[in-house]
Amino acid sequence: MTERINIAVIGAGVIGKRHVHEIAHNDACSLAAIADPSPEAAPYADALNVPYYRDYREALARLDVDAAIVCTPNHTHLDVGLACIARKLPLLMEKPIADDLDAARRLADAAAGAGVAMLVGHHRRHNPRVRAVKEAIEGGRIGKLVLANIMCLMYKPDAYFEVPWRRQPGGGPVLINLIHEIDLLRHLCGEIVSVQAVTSNAIRGHDVEDSAACTLTLASGALANVSLSDTASTPWNWDTTAGEDRALFDYRPVPTHFFAGTDGALTLPDLALWSYRGKKGRDQPIHDTRLCIVEENVYAAQLRHFVDVVKGDARPVIGGHDAARTLAATLAVVEAARTSRPATPSVIQ
Repeated sequence: MTERINIAVIGAGVIGKRHVHEIAHNDACSLAAIADPSPEAAPYADALNVPYYRDYREALARLDVDAAIVCTPNHTHLDVGLACIARKLPLLMEKPIADDLDAARRLADAAAGAGVAMLVGHHRRHNPRVRAVKEAIEGGRIGKLVLANIMCLMYKPDAYFEVPWRRQPGGGPVLINLIHEIDLLRHLCGEIVSVQAVTSNAIRGHDVEDSAACTLTLASGALANVSLSDTASTPWNWDTTAGEDRALFDYRPVPTHFFAGTDGALTLPDLALWSYRGKKGRDQPIHDTRLCIVEENVYAAQLRHFVDVVKGDARPVIGGHDAARTLAATLAVVEAARTSRPATPSVIQ
């Protein structure tokens, strides 16, 4: 492997272009090729003076490719991922790891069996705000976690749904957006052992949900409530409030994630820490302070981590089996809503 990591980007949509941008601004890696069959991809690659392929297998076959970033539709992740693994190419697989659990298991098992490193693109794990809250919770600063409340409420414009698969089962906010919240909960608060949920398509009337409400039971005994919609006009969603991509999303720094414990409470993304200074009780004054962080570009941080993974200097912060557990919990939400009964996430070893 050359000192600089040569990366092929498979899929040149919105997130693929974001990865291309970060590669261009990282001296430790370079863009070796772009693969995407869409008509817009060829002129995009040409403008970058980068080799272009309609077929991802041709891009992966290049001798100068050291690793791949896969940003293709969910149902293609298994085939593209297996092709990378067959060529012993470390890969960053965009979330979700796959579109169903069987594919997720196969991909995770294949990577582990072949000794090929796979990082899954749950990018919030690289956010310094998330790191600070995880350290605070694990450090006991709010005592024992009691309840988490999360709002993921946004309005996706009508043009978003001109892409047919976004109006069909699997293309709604549960598998597109809620999966981020599920992974964040698992990362910060531990495993999810039971799910209750309801969904609705009453506003848009598509074949897929536009809103959902769910209650999750964690292994610790804590509970979590998540409110989800892609047809609600609010600032209460991570994209708006975390400021990770201010060129794409308006920025409004209001809290959307609330973690309540026996000794205090935390909110994200604003990093407020609430606690009593003496005697606890609702009749006592409660005070707030702010956790301190150094701001950074989260996608750049994810890419730096991926480069370290490719070089063998780090283990993926979220690998295939971990990401499959996030998918299992998300699919349990789908099942609970479908059956109107509690669902248990499948066990992923």
